[in-house]
Amino acid sequence: MVRWLDAHPYSVQQIFQRLREAGFDGGYTIVRDYVSRIRPPRREAFLKLAFAAGETAQIDWGEYGSIAVGSTRRRLSFFVMVLCYSRMMYLEFTVSQTMEHFLACHEHAFAAFHGCPRKVMVDNLKSAVLQRLIGQAPVFNPRYLDAARHWGVDIVACNVRKANEKGRVENGVGYVKKNLLNGLELPEFSAINPAARVWLDTIANVRIHGETHRRPVDLFAEEQPQLKPLNPSAYDVARIVTVRASSQFRVALDTNHYSVPARYAHTRVTLKAWPDRVCIYHNNLLIARHVRSYDRHQDIEDPEHPKALLAQRRSAREQRLMLRFLSLGPHAQAYYEGLEQRRTNARQHMRKIIALSEIYGVEAVARALEDGLTFHAFSCEYIANILEMKARPLPEPGALHLIRHQDLLDIELAQPDLSRYGPEQPYDES
Repeated sequence: MVRWLDAHPYSVQQIFQRLREAGFDGGYTIVRDYVSRIRPPRREAFLKLAFAAGETAQIDWGEYGSIAVGSTRRRLSFFVMVLCYSRMMYLEFTVSQTMEHFLACHEHAFAAFHGCPRKVMVDNLKSAVLQRLIGQAPVFNPRYLDAARHWGVDIVACNVRKANEKGRVENGVGYVKKNLLNGLELPEFSAINPAARVWLDTIANVRIHGETHRRPVDLFAEEQPQLKPLNPSAYDVARIVTVRASSQFRVALDTNHYSVPARYAHTRVTLKAWPDRVCIYHNNLLIARHVRSYDRHQDIEDPEHPKALLAQRRSAREQRLMLRFLSLGPHAQAYYEGLEQRRTNARQHMRKIIALSEIYGVEAVARALEDGLTFHAFSCEYIANILEMKARPLPEPGALHLIRHQDLLDIELAQPDLSRYGPEQPYDES
């Protein structure tokens, strides 16, 4: 058995199988205990890495449960950057680890440090390293390389399964979980980054560090002048996608829908997503801008976007309404002109008169309009009154009853006195 172990790094199970083939009838536990005595577990030894001031920063993502965002909950992530010389830490919480958040966290960290290190050391994150094979150079994400050139930093990837090479940030991630997040009440996402800044300023960066035995903020005062100056132009961290606006003039991003002006419905547009905003372009022209929502299944609309469509539809309705009114008879045009001259709300009177035509009929309304025009009476109330009066049934005339009483039939009338008209004049034939 000893010879086997010296020749090859066999597992206990492999040794047990070989012994059984050789006629051993003992149990697995006896073999395991024996192997552990003659071959104690190997413990790796690591070199202590030293970094000059301003030389290197290490970065990593951490995760800690979920947090409320609007009406939903999202995974809580946090980005940590640690300057290797001073152990000065930058911390930012997000609800996503997509490329725009990854790059924005770098921008914010460099701004907080008022400078950039010469190198950034990363683990094999997909945002940074697309492929890493043992014995071969890493294949970096081209977007990350472009940002690094903008900042003037070099990217250094850790070896595969060698997290110890970025132990400073690994320890920082654990420190955030144990010291800040452990037992912390998290009501909603908007409250956590302000709390993180207070924690950095009052605890993390002013404690006596266990390795350096000095406060990170004091060592940072020595390291900061060695950092490279910031690029005066911020890097455009936005994620860019080409999408087609829907018939409801909306574009989709992360289960949410954002509006564009109604005339761009069914049009291909360019969407740029920053961590804090969403901008939409058509032929390089900015057509919409929204605050980015991290809630789910929300509809975000700019009140200005549907106005043109609403005005167009309102105009079409008004045109259809006018055509219906003009179809009420030859006097409808003149009557509408009179309404506009005498009434401030001519359209409202016109709608009511059209409604009356559905009740009393077009011909009755046409006659009422003619009457109203004759008497210069311009209002829907007057037309309604005419229609109501003409539609009201008249009482049937009663039968003629002749008086048959004898005393009334025998009345004698006196002869009229014609003397008041003067003497009768002779007729002159000439």
